[in-house]
Amino acid sequence: MKSFFTLPVFKDIRFWILLFFLVRMYGITNPPLEVAHNWRQTTGTMVTRNFYEGSANILYPRVDFAGEKTGITGMEFPLLNYIDYWVSELFGYQHWYGRLVNLIVSSIGIWFFFRILKRFFTSETAFNASLILLASIWFAYSRKIMPDTFATSLVIIGFYYAACYFEEQKYRWLNLFLFAAFTLLGVLAKLPAGFLLAFYAFFILDRQISIRLKIIFFILSGIILAPAAWWYFSWVPYLVEKYQFWHFFMGKPISLGAKELVENLGDGLKHFYDAALKFIGFGMFLTGLFLAIRKRNKLLLRILGLGFAAFLVVALKAGFTFTHHSYYIIPFVPIMALTAAYGITIFRKKAIRITILAVIILEGTLNQLHDFRLKEHELAFVKLESDLDRFSKRSDLIAVNTGDNPTAIYFAHRKGWVASNGELLDETFRKDIQRKGCKYIVVLKRYLGGELYLPLTVVVNTKDWTVYALK
Repeated sequence: MKSFFTLPVFKDIRFWILLFFLVRMYGITNPPLEVAHNWRQTTGTMVTRNFYEGSANILYPRVDFAGEKTGITGMEFPLLNYIDYWVSELFGYQHWYGRLVNLIVSSIGIWFFFRILKRFFTSETAFNASLILLASIWFAYSRKIMPDTFATSLVIIGFYYAACYFEEQKYRWLNLFLFAAFTLLGVLAKLPAGFLLAFYAFFILDRQISIRLKIIFFILSGIILAPAAWWYFSWVPYLVEKYQFWHFFMGKPISLGAKELVENLGDGLKHFYDAALKFIGFGMFLTGLFLAIRKRNKLLLRILGLGFAAFLVVALKAGFTFTHHSYYIIPFVPIMALTAAYGITIFRKKAIRITILAVIILEGTLNQLHDFRLKEHELAFVKLESDLDRFSKRSDLIAVNTGDNPTAIYFAHRKGWVASNGELLDETFRKDIQRKGCKYIVVLKRYLGGELYLPLTVVVNTKDWTVYALK
């Protein structure tokens, strides 16, 4: 048995990337109904479906919960959604394409993360850091229909090719092109992933790299960041203003964000010691930080210092939103994984290092397995569309008692409003949405909603929802 585990394949990070890929294929076709951020996923899947069923203009993404409006609004550049749309054109629309595309790109991102670290650290540290990242928050979010690990992976891939551009003469201009392409796509897909660009300072400040290479890189960086700046700071506000529907969070003043971070410090810190690597992994992160200071590992300390300073800007701009959404920590987790892997080297005996690594992986993955399973009351949502089809058309506008969560709107395959129970109890609110074309109110009873009785005609009444006709 011992000789089996010493086979070369177990020392190859590609084996582990493939193994984790296959594990995460379990339930890959699940509808986006898991408790953690189903609203983020369905917001994206409805954009994909609208590309497929309506206009496929990537500049005008549409959501379904804008009431009587077109649904066109400013949001993250819908790169992941548009790739899903392309796949749908080939095979027909299925929501789970987004899971698979994200999983593929995020797995490739781990491979490039490993290749980057091998350039600057030992092979063992690069290997362990990649395994820790695989078992981190990355484990679950890399199979969600969300752009966070997807975009971070693209930026990591871009960083690898930038390093090749600076350090290798062979294929230099091809590497520069690949840096530009992957970095542009990554920053477009998720703006906070762009904080990783701060690490290019290491190349810019390296005196051994020629000024000519730096100038070319600097100019090209400005060129590729221009589309991202245009999208987020010009086009998104334009869409919101023109089509009168605000949806995408663009941050807040840093002073307000700082105040909110302080007020919600406990929740914010939890992302670091719990969500990111779980507790043992975070313990190794602290160990790595201590070890880097004690051994004066300048490279790792610079990575930590520069990375934290750049990421702090993201946190300050997000404020309260950062403290209450764990996915905000994702772009910083590769740095934590590297530091934790370095921390493991404090143990001289290889057996202890392997044991610590195994425990980190087990704690990380086992604490996220719930994300792979859906409960019966969650799966009921897949029947909502067929229930509504019995008496209404797809063009009929509806209202759903899910607060700000658009998940039920997506599974109803209709457009309309999301509202709270309090709003739906308000006769003035009901008359207002009726005047704007709303025909039915869907009251969810068991999941995402809550019991609500309205003085209206009941069309359908099940254990999961009641549908009222708004007449």
